[in-house]
Amino acid sequence: MDNIAGRKSALSIATHLSVLFLVLLWLIPTVGLLVSSFRERDQISASGWWQAPFSVELTFRGRASGTPVEEGTEWVVSGNIFDDAEVRASFGDGSGTVTGFGTRGVAPAEFPAGTVAQLSDGESLVVNGDGSFKFTAPADPGSRGQRVYFAAKTPPQFTLANYRQVLTADNMDRAFINTLTVTVPATIIPILIAAFAAYALAWMDFPGRGLLIAAVVGLLVVPLQLALVPMLNLHNRIGIGQSFMGIWFAHTAFGMPLAVYLLRNYMVGLPRDIIESAKVDGATDFQVFTKIVLPLSLPALAAFSIFQFLWTWNDLLVAKVFLPSNDEARVMTVKIADDLLGSRGGDWGILATAAFVSIAVPLVVFFTMQRFLVRGLLAGSVK
Repeated sequence: MDNIAGRKSALSIATHLSVLFLVLLWLIPTVGLLVSSFRERDQISASGWWQAPFSVELTFRGRASGTPVEEGTEWVVSGNIFDDAEVRASFGDGSGTVTGFGTRGVAPAEFPAGTVAQLSDGESLVVNGDGSFKFTAPADPGSRGQRVYFAAKTPPQFTLANYRQVLTADNMDRAFINTLTVTVPATIIPILIAAFAAYALAWMDFPGRGLLIAAVVGLLVVPLQLALVPMLNLHNRIGIGQSFMGIWFAHTAFGMPLAVYLLRNYMVGLPRDIIESAKVDGATDFQVFTKIVLPLSLPALAAFSIFQFLWTWNDLLVAKVFLPSNDEARVMTVKIADDLLGSRGGDWGILATAAFVSIAVPLVVFFTMQRFLVRGLLAGSVK
């Protein structure tokens, strides 16, 4: 009964729900990063990204300063705490609401807004919800003003300061060029080598072919961290340690197993009649590879290119190991991690902004070549 026209099967509904769940699972944190990249650090620390359109309660420090006015036996200083230079930037439109105040940093909201707080030496202070305050003292307090701590609901604020800080960091343009210098060759070189190897494993008969295929599959599960130190020692001995050439070879070595496996699975599924007809007509293996197999394998080549490009562009560990630590050789991930986040590890606004800046180029590459991705991943699944 599930095959009746107009009726969807339970499996189809489950598939659609699963896809929707996976999309939301990826989309929600991405949207959270995007929203956080436009928020200020204090607001990010006080509330989640989903609360960005609403007011946030934060604590501030200012001074109840102004011109003292003598009223009877007391001196009075009045004004609005939101006009103080220390907090004015957070309440540019004056729409904040004070919820509590105090005179000690350990208790910034010790007194509710609107209540009179009795201080030492006969002084008193009251801060109202709209920010207006009144400070009284038995003697002239001077123009410095009483230190005031207060908690206030601040309006939602969005800023481009995070992006300006990330994009205008010293040598960020150089880091962008270095990232392209690493990524483009580290994507092309494995494809060129793996394509030849995949054709040999798919269409050429020679002793040990099965063992080589098994070795390639086994290398897929080997963690790259195990090879970092031995490979770096090898590079140092042959004179390419911590250089662009060294990191090209490192990314090539780490990407080769997946490239060979993916391309071999695709090539082995190509029609045998085409290959055999070309050989009957006198074509060599090289001619078959370049004129027939390589053009037909474009989806698999593009699929691996996407994976390799994304991996090398977003890589931090391999770049830290195989590149020098000076600014002339830093890639974007190292630049962001060391210079922008090294001393500000809790600055989530900078972290979120840096994440979107670093994924701009990979997103362009992915959406440009995504039509090849599924075709390449399904290589060999259907005969």
